[in-house]
Amino acid sequence: MSDENNLDEVPVNVISNNKTNNLSEDLTQTISDNITVDELQNLLEIEKQKVKDYEDKIKHVLADYQNLNKKTQSDIEKGVNTKIDEFMLDFLKIYDDFIRAKQVFAESKINTDGLDSILKNMDSLLAKYNITPIDALGEIFDPNLHEAISIIEDPELDNNTIIKELRKGYISHKRVIRPTLVEISKK
Repeated sequence: MSDENNLDEVPVNVISNNKTNNLSEDLTQTISDNITVDELQNLLEIEKQKVKDYEDKIKHVLADYQNLNKKTQSDIEKGVNTKIDEFMLDFLKIYDDFIRAKQVFAESKINTDGLDSILKNMDSLLAKYNITPIDALGEIFDPNLHEAISIIEDPELDNNTIIKELRKGYISHKRVIRPTLVEISKK
C-alpha cells in the first residue's frame, strides 16, 4: 500500500519556533507602525480613567459595606437593649414588691436581714445591666424623667418641685425605661 492510498491521514504543517517568533515580531512591528505615540497615550489615559472609575466604585462599595456593618451592629445592640429593658421592667415590679415588703416588715419590727440580702443582690443585678435609679425628691419636675400624678399646694416651695416620690424611675443606657411617679408642688 502506498501513502497516497491512505486517506485517513491528515496532513500537518509544522511551524518551527523560528517561524513563530518571526510571526510575533512581524505582528508587533505592524502594530507599532500603525499606532502612533499619541494614540498610545490616549489608550493609556483611557485605561487610567477605567482604573480610577473602578477604584471609585470599590471605595463606594467599601463605604456602603462599612455603613451597613455599623447599622447592623447598631440594630443588634438596640434589639438586645430593648429585650433587656423589657425584662428589667418586669423585674422592677418584683423589686418594688420586695422593697414594700421590707418597709412593712420594718414597720412591724420584723427582722429584714434576709430581705436586705436579696435586695442587695437585686441592686447588683440592676447595676450589672446599667440600670440606674432616677433621683427625684427635691428636684424640679422634668417630663422626660418624671410623671406627675398629683399637685400639692405649698407656698414655701417653688413651682414644680418634687415633694414626694411614689414609684422609683429608672434609666437604662441613657434612656428612661420607667419614669418616676411623683407629686409636685404649686404655690
